[in-house]
Amino acid sequence: MSEFLEKILLTTREDLERRKKSAPVDEIPKPLANRASGGFARAIAAPGISIIAEIKRASPSKGMIRSRLDVAATAAAYEKAGAAGVSVLTEERYFRGSLSDLREARAACSLPLLRKDFIIDPFQILEAAVNGADAVLLIVAALTGHELRTLYDEAVRMGLECLVEVHNGEELKRALEIEATLIGVNNRNLRTFKVGLDTTLNMIESVPSDRLVVSESGIRDRADVSLLAEAGVSAVLVGETLMRSPDPGKKLKELMGQII
Repeated sequence: MSEFLEKILLTTREDLERRKKSAPVDEIPKPLANRASGGFARAIAAPGISIIAEIKRASPSKGMIRSRLDVAATAAAYEKAGAAGVSVLTEERYFRGSLSDLREARAACSLPLLRKDFIIDPFQILEAAVNGADAVLLIVAALTGHELRTLYDEAVRMGLECLVEVHNGEELKRALEIEATLIGVNNRNLRTFKVGLDTTLNMIESVPSDRLVVSESGIRDRADVSLLAEAGVSAVLVGETLMRSPDPGKKLKELMGQII
């Protein structure tokens, strides 16, 4: 585990304990029993390559990206522009997100929502379900094999899907062992922060054809999207490129090839 990941997991545990004390499990409303399952996977399994558009204010490597962010307006713009889904950063300290961002996005659009955070505890799965998420991110590098299996099963029990994120072949093997169907390949090296699409391009041949691959990080323009589409990627998750644009909806259309 990288020093960066260890640091962020430490603060994640601290913030998690604070939230548990302020809102114990027995005081949190239960998620809807009739939550539709499979919507996130269906959205990105559509013909062609799909785009999961992200909402985030900052990142540990780049600092503040978009300080003035209207979550509801951005989510609505993404839906209008044709995004397959929306990823919402809810981590508080490094990404400046919150669960309220997830709720605002849910109220503003009907797209499948991914809670993107450092999920290490079933309590966070419950939070995701209650606040409108359809899926959660599970980062293999942050979890033991037992933790990964436990959180995956808990998410499925609550009707949520899991985007299981990997960075290398060993992590991919662990993701496949739990029969994850949504595989996220993060192109960012957590030790050096270097980003390269080669990470996805080199790993995709090792992913069974019945799984959906989502390439994360480093997608800057339509050429990158086209390159990944030709390699067989089902979807790309784009955050910084959209968040730095004066008009995220218009930029999303450019990435989709709707604006030349």
